[in-house]
Amino acid sequence: MRSKQFLGFVSRGFAVVAVSVILASGVWAASKEKVLYAFTGANNGLNQAALLAFDSSGNAYGTTAEGGTAGLGTVFKLTPHSNGKWTETVLHNFSGGSDGKAPHGGVTLYKGSLYGTAVAGGSGGACTGDGCGTVFKLTRSGSSFSVLYNFTGGKDGFGPGGGVVFDKKGNLYGTTPDGGKANGCAGQGCGVVYQLAPTKGGGWREKAIHTFTGGSDGATGSLGLLHFDKAGNIYGAAELGGDKICGCGTIFKLSATSTGRWRFSRLYAFTGTPDGNSSYGGLIADATGSLYGTTYFGGANGQGSVFQLTRGSNGKWTNTILYSFQGSTDGGNPTSTLIFDANGNLYGTATAGGANGDGVVFKLTHGFGGFTQSVVHDFGPSPDGSIPFYGLVRHAGKLYSTTSSGGRNGGGIVFEITP
Repeated sequence: MRSKQFLGFVSRGFAVVAVSVILASGVWAASKEKVLYAFTGANNGLNQAALLAFDSSGNAYGTTAEGGTAGLGTVFKLTPHSNGKWTETVLHNFSGGSDGKAPHGGVTLYKGSLYGTAVAGGSGGACTGDGCGTVFKLTRSGSSFSVLYNFTGGKDGFGPGGGVVFDKKGNLYGTTPDGGKANGCAGQGCGVVYQLAPTKGGGWREKAIHTFTGGSDGATGSLGLLHFDKAGNIYGAAELGGDKICGCGTIFKLSATSTGRWRFSRLYAFTGTPDGNSSYGGLIADATGSLYGTTYFGGANGQGSVFQLTRGSNGKWTNTILYSFQGSTDGGNPTSTLIFDANGNLYGTATAGGANGDGVVFKLTHGFGGFTQSVVHDFGPSPDGSIPFYGLVRHAGKLYSTTSSGGRNGGGIVFEITP
């Protein structure tokens, strides 16, 4: 239940030699951020547990874990206007019944429709006193909502807390933090990586392509999206398990076989400070196949890290900590998925620290001898936002994301960063 507990309290191949720290001033950083929309915590939503998705017209889509007409979460749309203002439209209000409740991770735009997950609700059965969660589909206009799958809490898993991704064949993939046929993790199961495959009759067939055991393979799927490489292999992070002493989580790979099964490989097990500990975000890769991500704990100061996993000629993967957060003005405890810019620099968000203690947008600049960390924006105080859990997305040359709280109404914000 690590993922659910965590959500509940919100609810290029570069050689690395050394890392230095440069902290940007709050005045310089603030000039780069613009609040596009402030949630009220009422019918328009509360607690933006969302990685934003943009369509070709520049509209942004996301989810709130709370708020809406029933107080159980929404899917929203933000529309830009020529005067620079944005308006919000709630496309779906979750009822807590068959549609689910508490959507997390945002939505994925695929072939003109929006796809996402709800942590609880649905009609699949009872899990921890509630429904076991759903995978849903919604048209961009909000006119048609359907549940693709209701989790049952059995070997299929339950409580999906992150977004979904698609392969080239139109199959959908995600993770759950709980359930699965294994009996570990306090008897609730340690989570699964699942696949939803469309059927000829118009339905979807669910299959757990890996069931976490809580042992060397890891436990509980992370908040971040799974990553596909060009060969169709899947990469992801498990928040717990792995190293016998630390249990600090793993990085894994799933490869499809000719028999239709998936082969699981553990690439790395985190060992805790000064190594990483608990990767909640997703992974990205450079042109050489090296993987990059963040950890919530660990690093030299125990306040989280940015890491790089590189595969050697012997097939083994080596972890390099690119930056260890201090939990001070530089930020701390990141849960975000990173993004690259065209020059190989990395951007992300951290949930804590900064000049106001409300989190930061940070940048790791790639240069001779390694990466240099700087703060692009310090969040807070109001009317700015606070606590950015999800990572940034790039659209039309700018960076966008959400905060779970803060803003003039206290319900969180959607913001824009000019790099």
